[in-house]
Amino acid sequence: MKGLLKTTMIGAMCATVISACSGSDSVKSGDLTLTVNDAMQVSLASSLPERELVLPDAAFSDLILGGEPLSWQKISESRKTVSDEFGKGKSVIVTGEASSEKVRIRKELTFTAYAEFPSMIVSKAVYTNLSDAPVSVKGWTAEDFDVVTEESAPALWSFQGQSTSDRADWIFPIGDEFSQKNYMGMNDTDYGGGVPVSILWRRDAGVIVGHLAPNPELVSLPVTKRAGENLAHVSVLKEYDSPVSLEPGASLETLTTFVGVFSGDCFKPLREYSSMLEKVGVVMPESEPSAFEPSWCAWGYGRNFTVDEVVGTLPKVKELGFRWATLDDGFQIAEGDWDLNPSRFPGGDDQMRRLVDEIHAYGLKAELWWAPMAADPGTDFLKKHPDALVLDKEGKPEYITWWDSQFLSPLDPDVRAETERLVRKFIGDYGFDGLKLDGQHMNSVAPDYNPAHHPDDPEKCVREIPSFYKLIFDTAKEVRSDAVIQYCPCGDCYSVYHLPYTNKTVSSDPLDSRQIRSKGYVLRALAPETAYYGDHIELSDNGCDWPTQLGIGAVIGTKFTWPKDNPRAEESEKCLLTPEREALMKNAIQIYNSRMLSLGEYVPGLYDIGYDYPETHVILKDGVMHYAFYATDGAVDSVELRGLKSGVTYKVEDYYNHRDLGTVTADADGNAVLNAGVDKSLLIAVTPSEGI
Repeated sequence: MKGLLKTTMIGAMCATVISACSGSDSVKSGDLTLTVNDAMQVSLASSLPERELVLPDAAFSDLILGGEPLSWQKISESRKTVSDEFGKGKSVIVTGEASSEKVRIRKELTFTAYAEFPSMIVSKAVYTNLSDAPVSVKGWTAEDFDVVTEESAPALWSFQGQSTSDRADWIFPIGDEFSQKNYMGMNDTDYGGGVPVSILWRRDAGVIVGHLAPNPELVSLPVTKRAGENLAHVSVLKEYDSPVSLEPGASLETLTTFVGVFSGDCFKPLREYSSMLEKVGVVMPESEPSAFEPSWCAWGYGRNFTVDEVVGTLPKVKELGFRWATLDDGFQIAEGDWDLNPSRFPGGDDQMRRLVDEIHAYGLKAELWWAPMAADPGTDFLKKHPDALVLDKEGKPEYITWWDSQFLSPLDPDVRAETERLVRKFIGDYGFDGLKLDGQHMNSVAPDYNPAHHPDDPEKCVREIPSFYKLIFDTAKEVRSDAVIQYCPCGDCYSVYHLPYTNKTVSSDPLDSRQIRSKGYVLRALAPETAYYGDHIELSDNGCDWPTQLGIGAVIGTKFTWPKDNPRAEESEKCLLTPEREALMKNAIQIYNSRMLSLGEYVPGLYDIGYDYPETHVILKDGVMHYAFYATDGAVDSVELRGLKSGVTYKVEDYYNHRDLGTVTADADGNAVLNAGVDKSLLIAVTPSEGI
């Protein structure tokens, strides 16, 4: 690559062609060609890799009936020009039939290539029962492909968007044997939802599959690899809880799905996917300026905090340069009863207002923690509104084990009325500037069989749960136009459908520094104008990995206690601000406030987050390229700087350790070697020399 311009052109316009071949129908979009043969099998060909990327003659899309799979025969094809929500494009419609002694079904596949989304093909299948009797359908598949793996370890790198109690990495390598279902519903009692795409890539090219519904759907995107094989299987899979009866003459339509090919890692296809979602109404927000300001949280004092502890820390918060102060869990009577705990706030609402006023008096903004959609058994709210709960098939409440709570229905009118009332109270009455929505339970919900809600359509609450967070977001903005709504799903892979209703994402209880970086990578691809908060620094490696937060342009934060810990806190929870930690914090916040890389342009495509070592992130800000190198698996002696302007000489500064590293000159490809070692991390600013 010969300069920054080429590295930042994601989704550039490209010629899109559709053609027909003898005995088959082909759709061409950028680097991707999709071909349908006479048996209704699909082949993908990509001009990107030197060797085959996807195994030919895949079933692509089929009904799951049980027993032997259907055998299809093409009977017709047609073409048309389209102009719809995805823009202008061309479609091929291929029709086939399958029949046996008792079953006759027609399949219509539509493949569309859009000029705005090169190397992506959008698909839909419609199945019609031509039999005289009903057909029992257990599910369907789409985008069903075998991806040829890398010839050396790891077999592939991947992004997979499921959420489980493991709180596992979202980006990870696939070895010789692997299986993950990637179900987009509830996978554990508290965990569900996510990003409905699976992405697999080799060093030379990759494949993305997913669906483009405007709302969450209960589908899976399984990825499997059997030991000893050089293939990984990927698909979109819908499995019905109970078989669906397809009556004579009736049709079943799959979701709108897509497949794409790309070079590089998962950043570009995630950005393209996000752009496609915007076309169906899932629009990512642009954050308020204050969302990028560094934050201190009182969670260091735990649920048993005292108001005096919080107030006593504010002078140090102000002195260090933080701009937000968050009051965390523990102010309330219980989850679901959000009135103030009288043992902590004996002065009631007036005392809370005074606390907010005191935070403001220090020049800080005030944020309040809240776990919506949860209610503890026995709370006053549930006594008044017993029908507010989500119920399973047996009529039992769905539990949130982390909070010892129960799921409230996001569509119940009493829940929604109380939710709106609380937002107006927290922001309008108490005077908080923003809310921290917290809890892994927020990301999804189980189908609701409560007869008081929508028993004829239990999955309605799954599809419409984003409207609950839209209610919170819109109400907060109505009360205070610059309100900041942080969404923290505690280890879940974010539901992409909730992102439009938050203007501050977060690494959300990361297990280590790599998760802070990789989650930031994904969220900057999906929602590039939304602030990304690195969460409390105490959750990073060794509790003080500031280079991870600074180097990726994350908003920095902490939960330090000062001048002493809460004596009621567990030893493992204590985070006293010692002189040594304070010195590191002062350096970090000075760098953050002076450079504000969180407002910079994340530059993708220069490095592969999986295959390149050391792991590298690049941010362009005010004409300066900021490189962050992370050598966490062993030190390196030098690094390559990519994406520079050919022939230009650059000054290089280690801005974290305040060292001058001399100059480099970019070669004909826009690259330069910097002879500086990396042991754990290296953050550098690369600036064109004066006079050039």
